[in-house]
Amino acid sequence: LQKVMNDLEMMLLTLQSKNKQLEKNLKREEQWHEEQEQLLDFLNGIEKETKAQVQRSKKRLNTGAFHELQNKVLKVKTYKKELLNALGEFLEEHFPLPEKGGNAKMKWLSLQNSSEEPAGELITLNEILEILINKLISTPHQPYVTINDSFWPPYVELLLRHGIALRHPEDPNRLRLEAFHV
Repeated sequence: LQKVMNDLEMMLLTLQSKNKQLEKNLKREEQWHEEQEQLLDFLNGIEKETKAQVQRSKKRLNTGAFHELQNKVLKVKTYKKELLNALGEFLEEHFPLPEKGGNAKMKWLSLQNSSEEPAGELITLNEILEILINKLISTPHQPYVTINDSFWPPYVELLLRHGIALRHPEDPNRLRLEAFHV
């Protein structure tokens, strides 16, 4: 009985020693866990702050980029208006409509062996180009415009000869603007 008691006391001492060691390990692990949680909280705070900064930066960049794009669009629109005005002035100056009974019209009519006046009112070269451009932009899959009496034939020939316009392959009375943007 004495021997069993000694064995049990030794076992008790061993277990107590192991318990103390386990308690120390547990305290160390709890301390390490606490440090890890603090570190995680700190890193989460940095992440939130960084995300907030990124959002603010994006807003500033988006606002700045948006204003920059608005300015560029405004400049392009202004430039487009200037170009269209300059083109209109150029066409009015260098390609005016023939006056009634004028020489150019008579020459053209005599070339056609006809002394008849065109049935409709003639339109300017600027208007012809406008019609062709609008048709090409609005219906790119069907850009042809039917030539009627209001299109002055010398202007149509001018556009064809200089490669600005093309005739329809099957119908010579239809015309389209050359697709320069393609």
